[in-house]
Amino acid sequence: MTTIEFASETPRITTRPAVATRVLNALANAYVAWKNRRAFYRLGDMSDAELADIGLTRADLHVAVAVPFGRDPTVKLRAIASERADTIDLARQVPGRAHCLDFRSP
Repeated sequence: MTTIEFASETPRITTRPAVATRVLNALANAYVAWKNRRAFYRLGDMSDAELADIGLTRADLHVAVAVPFGRDPTVKLRAIASERADTIDLARQVPGRAHCLDFRSP
């Protein structure tokens, strides 16, 4: 085998594991997204009070369900809840705005 023949075969040898790894990662990610989507649908059975306990609203579920199939809706929910928590934390830091955070009914 000459050097030229070896050099032309080397990329093909090294790309096979990379392609297999990408395929396995894609399958693993699809499985995790499917599993999380099943858990996500169970959130719809929770009451509004239970959703509020974990920092979500029913409207958040409607936003996250619009995520394309194969993608994980819990990632969207996590982002929504995190953004809401950050907003509440910022409001607490602003003087004179603490009264805006009283969520209790009068």
